[in-house]
Parts: sequence; C-alpha cells; structure tokens
Amino acid sequence: MRVLIADDDPQILRALRILLTARGYEVHTARTGAEALSLAVEQHPDLVMLDLGMPQLDGIEVIEALRGWSSVPILVVSGRTGSADKVDALDAGADDYVTKPFAADELLARIRALTRRQAAATDEPVVAFGDITVDLAARQVTRRTGDITETVRLTPTEWAIVEVLLRNPRRLVTRQALLTQVWGPQYTSDTGYLRLYLAQLRKKLEPVPSHPRYLLTEPGMGYRFVPDGDGAPGREREWAG
Repeated sequence: MRVLIADDDPQILRALRILLTARGYEVHTARTGAEALSLAVEQHPDLVMLDLGMPQLDGIEVIEALRGWSSVPILVVSGRTGSADKVDALDAGADDYVTKPFAADELLARIRALTRRQAAATDEPVVAFGDITVDLAARQVTRRTGDITETVRLTPTEWAIVEVLLRNPRRLVTRQALLTQVWGPQYTSDTGYLRLYLAQLRKKLEPVPSHPRYLLTEPGMGYRFVPDGDGAPGREREWAG
C-alpha cells in the first residue's frame, strides 16, 4: 500500500517514514504542497497524510486540489489544535485529523480505519433518482438530459450531507443527526446553516428546487430522501426549509 506523506518538517517525515516502512507500507514524501500534488498525480497513493502549514501550497489548498479529481483517503497530521482548523480541513475534504504530538498506535489505527473504509467502497451502491445518478464508490454525481450526461459538482460538505441521506432512504434523518455526522457534536444547534446547504443541494439535484420531490423536509424534525419521488405535489408541509 502506497502512502504519500507531506510535511515541511524533515524530522516528522523521517519518523513517519520509519514507522510506516517498518509495517510494510510503501512511503513517498513531499516537503511542499506543490510537490505533494505532483507526487499524488505520479504515484496514485492509497492514502495521503499531510500537514496544514506547508510552503507553496498549504494543506487546505492541497486537499481542495486533490478532491477535484481523487477520492483518496486524506489524513491531516497537524500541530494546529483549534476546532476551526479541523472544521476547515474536514470541510475541504479531509477524512480524518490527528494532532501533533501523536501516539504511534493511534496514528496506525486511524490509517487502518481509513484504508478499510476505502477498500469497502468498492461495494458501495449506485443510487438513481429522477435524472440524477450518485455513485457512492466513485463519489460522483451525474445528471442525464436526453442523450447528454453531465457531472454535477458537489462541495465536500454537500457530498457529506447527500451521503448520509442516501444511505437512509425513506428514513427521517434528524437535523441533529445530520449536524453531528457532518460537522461534529458541537454544531448541533446550527440548523440555519444546514438549511442553506439543503437549499443549494436542491438547486443542483431537484428538477424544481422550490418544490422538491426527493430531498424532503420534515418541519421541526429533519430531512428525508425519497428515491421514487413520493413526496411530490400534495405534501406541501415537507417543502419548507
């Protein structure tokens, strides 16, 4: 398994290379964000580990660039401990976040969890509703109009919301559950923020965003994904927010 490690601290690079090589990983290292992107294109790693504070391109910029074409698991290993840094990295598309200094056993456990998740992705379903097709394994959304198929670009946060809803077809997903799964338990009261994201998703995925058929609202409770569009006209209570 190939692991790309990007960090401008040579001691961290050396320590991680020794740790992972001893456990059978093939390790590639980069000292700058630009070098990390170049190696990702050349080597197609199975996992990317990166720091946030790197020259040329910082960690957030690297994550955003990678997510433009790759679903490779990304583990941030950073000395920044603030919640805002963690939220920014996860919103940009990182899969997990470990702060320095870290315990070797914990780091290895996070790596194993991410790589298991990636291996299981090959069994993920393809979900179709209306003109939209969502490939959960490829993390790709397409819309078919006649003979034309176009890609629908979702931000990492929009994708996280869609993924939770699509994995629970016809089930009520409460606002608190969505906020916890996408942003973390400290954001369970930010329901206005969630409404904005749902509005954006409906613009991208619904045939008539103001009258959604598939991404429905249960007022005061949460949201429901109805794959066959049962929530179309006549269920006005579910159209709000």
